[in-house]
Amino acid sequence: MRFIPVFLLSIMLFFAGVGKGLCQTVQKNIRSREQLWLGYFNQTRLTKKFGFWLDLHYRQTDNFVDRPYQFIFRPAVTYFLKDNVRFNVGYALVELFPAKGLETVRTEHRPWQQVWWSQRYSNFSTLQWLRLEERFLRKISNDVLQDGYNFNFRLRYNLAFFIPLKGKELGARTPFLAIMNEVFINFGKEIVFNTFDQNRFFAGFGYQFTDKINAQLGYMNVFQQDASGNNYISSNAIRLFFFHNINLQKKDK
Repeated sequence: MRFIPVFLLSIMLFFAGVGKGLCQTVQKNIRSREQLWLGYFNQTRLTKKFGFWLDLHYRQTDNFVDRPYQFIFRPAVTYFLKDNVRFNVGYALVELFPAKGLETVRTEHRPWQQVWWSQRYSNFSTLQWLRLEERFLRKISNDVLQDGYNFNFRLRYNLAFFIPLKGKELGARTPFLAIMNEVFINFGKEIVFNTFDQNRFFAGFGYQFTDKINAQLGYMNVFQQDASGNNYISSNAIRLFFFHNINLQKKDK
């Protein structure tokens, strides 16, 4: 068991470098921007086997808060294989706000499926998920919506570490350190130059208020490749997420 943390860290570092390795063969044009990401996550367990998932996001961009960037509403049904292993099937509605000088909001419809699992060790815990998305992005030209959608698949893998700063477990009233990395890979017939989509790295602090509620605040870098293949955006973001777990299943006598 003592080798597992080293193995997991190696996986994180590998996926953090996937994007760089995939785009080494092209000349990179990189521009930077600053963003603010706010999010709320809810996982509610209704019975021993079933529950639901909901996450909401509001993001702003350019000097952190100059203009709105994105809104996401993402519900799902959850099946609990075990307490620490779950499957999700859901749908996401994404609103993409226009760039400066434009007016049209672009909509994306995104069915998704996910396997989610967590593990506790002596001094930290991990959370991983593997998610498949089917992305239907409304076509747009010259700030005018067009008929039909662009479509592609996207695969996401996330690995997160949570390290308590008091005691050995993330109990109530416990501060902790959160470190995570998520890599995104595009595929489908419409994907030509940007198989690598983006990499998200986050490091910050959290506080476990109760056994059901925690908040995490920190820095996130999003390194993203656009469809042309040689243009990239490096987003430096302040990220504040709230996590809320509810258990409504009836207790056995």
